[in-house]
Formats: sequence, structure tokens, C-alpha cells
Amino acid sequence: MHEVSLCENMLEILKAHAEAESFTRVKRVSVAIGPLSCVEPEALRFGFDVVMKGSIADGAALEIEQTQAEALCLTCMETVLIGSRLDPCPACGGTELHMTGGDGLKIRELEVM
Repeated sequence: MHEVSLCENMLEILKAHAEAESFTRVKRVSVAIGPLSCVEPEALRFGFDVVMKGSIADGAALEIEQTQAEALCLTCMETVLIGSRLDPCPACGGTELHMTGGDGLKIRELEVM
């Protein structure tokens, strides 16, 4: 379950921002997860609660937004939405696609005290 290590990394980011921004408590963390990120939202919620226990984010709400995957087609130079890494370009049928989004996890917003 790699979601726990993702949450551990998230906690390190929160600590670094707390030090830099001088806040002592995180009330809410909003993240965006791409469909091709291999991150399971429910496993991330579980890992978040476990990892944040006793930290500046203990009891913080985790909001998860699931984004769409997009890629740049190197054939027609269109940015297109895709469902998997193996999909052809829906605009021209080309197969040379460069992922531009939807394959990661990103902290979008924090509510802090």
C-alpha cells in the first residue's frame, strides 16, 4: 500500500510549509488525484488518518478531487483527454501521446491555523 508512503511525504511537505509560513495546525488538505496515478482514494484516506495522527494535521479533513488524464498528441499537436496510457488520440488516431496531466497526486489547497 504505497498510499501510506505518499501520506508520509505529504506530512513532510506540510511540516516544511508550517515552518516557512508560521502556522501550527492544518485543518484541511485538498488534493487532486489523476486517474492514471495508481492512487486508490480510499487507501489514501486511510493512510492519511494513520500518518497524520499526533502531527500538525491530526484530525484534518482530506478532500480528494479526481481529475482527468490529458496528453499532448505529437501527431496533431492537440491536448486531448484520455482514459489510459495506451489510448490513441481521440482527435486524429495518432499513437504518439505525451502525458501532460492526470498521472499524479498534487496538494492543491491547505486550510491552516
